[in-house]
Amino acid sequence: MKQLGKISVALVLVLLVVSCADKNRPNYQYMPNMYEPVGYETYQGIDNGLFPDGTEAMLPVEGTISRGYMPYEFENTPEGKELARLNPSPLDSLNMETDLAKGRELYDIYCAICHGAKGDGQGNLVKREKILGVPSYDDMARNITVGTAYHTIYYGLNSMGSYASQFANEEEMWQVSEYVMKLKEDLTK
Repeated sequence: MKQLGKISVALVLVLLVVSCADKNRPNYQYMPNMYEPVGYETYQGIDNGLFPDGTEAMLPVEGTISRGYMPYEFENTPEGKELARLNPSPLDSLNMETDLAKGRELYDIYCAICHGAKGDGQGNLVKREKILGVPSYDDMARNITVGTAYHTIYYGLNSMGSYASQFANEEEMWQVSEYVMKLKEDLTK
């Protein structure tokens, strides 16, 4: 019986506390930093004693590169493209079948919509006249090499923008470049 009395007193106290709550006012906050964040402004210069001028977001040291990224050695200029013409593919020639299969898969996803599945410049967008002037890979005036194909994928050319961000890594771009050369070879037979 004593237990029932204690439970009923506790229940009455809880009901009193709950009934006195004003719904027009916010309730108590036990950890206010979770509800009201401290708003720091970017580059506001908090003097924390760790970094010069109190800024934490500093520029990286000149000459550094991101992890897993190797910069492309040729510039986005006509001279850079001519230098890239002599650039050979770094892919292993023993894995050529695998690389060409992967290159075909990626080519069908990213390139065939404009350049066509055969590389003849008759992709779906060209047939619908959404894009005009897409060249065929067998055009002798183009003089396509694996290096220029990679350079064009990396930087883009004319109305074709760069596709470097579409690929996961450089190896995939080289695989597509190798597949472009295979398409060129098939077209010129």
